[in-house]
Amino acid sequence: MMKDHARLMQAFSAVDEIVGRKKLQKIIFIAKKHNYAFHEKYQFHFFGPYSEELTLRVEELCNMGFLKEFNEKKSGYYQYRYEITDEGRDFLASQTEAPSAELEPFLTDLNKQSSRFLELVSTILYFDTLEEAECIEKVKKVKEKQNYTEEEFQEALSYIAHLKNFS
Repeated sequence: MMKDHARLMQAFSAVDEIVGRKKLQKIIFIAKKHNYAFHEKYQFHFFGPYSEELTLRVEELCNMGFLKEFNEKKSGYYQYRYEITDEGRDFLASQTEAPSAELEPFLTDLNKQSSRFLELVSTILYFDTLEEAECIEKVKKVKEKQNYTEEEFQEALSYIAHLKNFS
């Protein structure tokens, strides 16, 4: 059980902080799709791939004092920011499983992207069993309200190809 918690702690340690629950969901999903050792189950939800397991694990890590969750009001909504605590670093140091060497630069690169962009990338990856044209049409349909442009789709596809350089 704690191995999955430790893997999440490795992710938080790699990037120092993650701003936004949606962004967190997308980062872990994209890492999982690129064969990093995350085991949370995902289903399709309002903002793309979503894992109830991930939400619960993060809550448990906060309750154990390994993560600190900051709640910040931003123009009419609350945004959450997560940072690893000293207790979390101690927990991580006690773990025997080391993260892959590529994990930190991979997650750092993802964390630099906007939530909107990661939502598009993760949704494309969610439907990656479809042919590219069919996948794009599916994403356009399920993400109609986002009004993604052709340029954004091309940027997302290029970014997905770029991510393969890490593994």
